[in-house]
Amino acid sequence: MTPIQASQRPPMRATEFAELTRSVKHAGLLDRRRGYYILRITVNLLVLAGGGVLFVLVGDSWWQLFTAVFFAVIFTQFAFIGHDAGHRQIFRGKRANDAIGYVHGGIVGMSYGWWVSKHHRHHANPNHEQDDPDIDIPFLAFTPGQSRAKRGILRWMTKYQAYLFFPLLLLEGINLHVSSAQAVWRGQVASRKLEAGLLLAHIGGYLAAVFLVLSPGTAVAFIAVHQGLMGIYLGCSFAPNHKGMPTWTSGVSLDFLRRQVLTSRNVRGGPWIDFVYGGLNYQIEHHLFPTMPRPNLRKAQPLVHRFCLDHGIDYSQCGLLRSYWHVLHHLHALGAPLRAAA
Repeated sequence: MTPIQASQRPPMRATEFAELTRSVKHAGLLDRRRGYYILRITVNLLVLAGGGVLFVLVGDSWWQLFTAVFFAVIFTQFAFIGHDAGHRQIFRGKRANDAIGYVHGGIVGMSYGWWVSKHHRHHANPNHEQDDPDIDIPFLAFTPGQSRAKRGILRWMTKYQAYLFFPLLLLEGINLHVSSAQAVWRGQVASRKLEAGLLLAHIGGYLAAVFLVLSPGTAVAFIAVHQGLMGIYLGCSFAPNHKGMPTWTSGVSLDFLRRQVLTSRNVRGGPWIDFVYGGLNYQIEHHLFPTMPRPNLRKAQPLVHRFCLDHGIDYSQCGLLRSYWHVLHHLHALGAPLRAAA
């Protein structure tokens, strides 16, 4: 997708979003769904406990690589709950949501405070070349300006980034752990002692469980599969939402409604897509109403879609495979000038 140009700037229409918000509130879609989250969290904890029992019963066996796949899925599901807590989708108060978020961050091995700060900056300026941390990734280029600025090995990687994209996602789980530890070490989180304790408990408990049950070789393979697939799962859940959509810079002024809708993409599908993506497949609705509980996003989608059509606002949605095609096509196109100059 091409960047949004200053000449394409739409008029500021704050009343439009106010009108949409009234419709959403009238439909009760911003009401909390505590029962849903209590059930979801309870089921996740029971599944995790069952997985732990299975892990011990299977013992030192290469069959544990299949349990590593299982743990990659369930850890990501815990991360989705942490995401919802960070947006105050579960409870209205900050303290209760943060309690859920810190616990889930500890289970997954991520700093909840670091991630919330980073994610809120993304929501404030999605696909903004200077201000969105989610498109400021050293090993990839998401805009022509980023592509031209690459040097050395990073320039070579940008040339072939469409081919490297999924292999790089194998490292995303490790990257989240390392970035979390760095943020806590540098004091970039509000509850430094709490988060340090949670991360140390996660690392100690995780490594102890793996190396006490498994032989060293099997343990290393288990960790590689678990962390690699968790990175793939998390990356594949977030990448289709904005990558390949229009970007913008400080020279462009967008009202809140267009800033969120024009830079986001929905992924169509049934309830299984909702489960696999943790509700992030309704990215447009989520960005417009980040506190909306996850189960309400599906109900809000037709309302928001119709509103955008009525007001001439581009609303992007496509199927699962098509969403990844858009991402890879965009990455490949950005690398084309560098390949041609080689």
